[in-house]
Amino acid sequence: MRRAAQRFVLPISVQGSDVRKFARAQKISIEMAARQLRHEFLARVAREHQIQTMALAHHVDDQVELFFVRLLRGAGPEGLAGMDWSGQSPADPNLRLIRPLLDRSKQQLLEYARSEKIQFREDETNQSLDILRNRIRYELLPLLRKRYQPALEKTMLRLMAILRSESDLVDGIDPLTLALSPRGERENSPEFSQLPIALQRRLLHKRLIELGLRPNFDLIEELRHVADTPVMIAPDTVLKRDASGQVILERVSGSSFNGEAVVVALSENAGALSFGGLEVEWKMDAMPKGPFKPPKSRPGGESFDADKVGSAIVLRHWQPGDRFQPIGMAKAVKLQDLFINQKVLRAKRHKLLLAATTAGDILWVEGFRISERFKLDSHSLRQLKWYWHRQ
Repeated sequence: MRRAAQRFVLPISVQGSDVRKFARAQKISIEMAARQLRHEFLARVAREHQIQTMALAHHVDDQVELFFVRLLRGAGPEGLAGMDWSGQSPADPNLRLIRPLLDRSKQQLLEYARSEKIQFREDETNQSLDILRNRIRYELLPLLRKRYQPALEKTMLRLMAILRSESDLVDGIDPLTLALSPRGERENSPEFSQLPIALQRRLLHKRLIELGLRPNFDLIEELRHVADTPVMIAPDTVLKRDASGQVILERVSGSSFNGEAVVVALSENAGALSFGGLEVEWKMDAMPKGPFKPPKSRPGGESFDADKVGSAIVLRHWQPGDRFQPIGMAKAVKLQDLFINQKVLRAKRHKLLLAATTAGDILWVEGFRISERFKLDSHSLRQLKWYWHRQ
């Protein structure tokens, strides 16, 4: 790179980073860590040299690969639309990024480099099949071209262009225009719950970005379904959505949230929180390969079928009428009856915590085993490991 810069009489900035260490510290993938470090580096160089616009070398192949990466991760239309020709840097809103090569394939760029005798270097990580993008590049895309669609790139770019234009349309709709009367007169602004679901999701997506947060589907759905209920995104941070669709970020004092209940979004692979005098940690893992073996019970730890639990857990105290089906029991029983049978003192009953799904099904009660309905079995794909201890 330095030799090429000297040949073309161009200034150059180079920086090395320990991507794997950063990925472990941030609990993100290698690819996401590399992207974040790269954008932070470009933003710093832009500030140092007072650069307002910077060109990136993304091409058609990158765009198609990105579509499938995001598809497999469950992205929405704005994500599946891929990269735009220009936009703000995710690391610095004052830096404009342009992508002038988005209509050129990697093969075209390689041929041009060879014809101009421009030396280039292939990133060694591009060959690793441990990275999802590389598996898509070397395994999925060749299969799709060979067996299903020889003109895959052309088809995918057309689809992405359609998604981009329709996504921009939804993004540009003012929800207040939906409150116009047949004569075009402004009526009362509609409540968030009265908006079409697509607009609800897009509004929350924008609100989260405005707060400097990374939107994801599970978090958006939690906020969309529940108004004025805190959704914990960090041990000291909760989000609330009011009736108008505004999202409020609140910092809570200390390390525990003092409230009747807290909704824990399971959008990350691991997390921790304090609530009601209990320290809780969780971790998502794939099921071990080989024949299924039921997990052993251990003090302060349980394992659940993550897909049965869903995208969030409501951590709360016992309420009259609660029913629970402990593992091994044929049907659910009143939690009050269970407390009586187990001789749990009345004062202690109100201090114990339980975990339930957003639909209200109890999966765990402090001091008891897990629910029969949420246990791991031979069909389980992912496990939610749940650890706790009293402060």
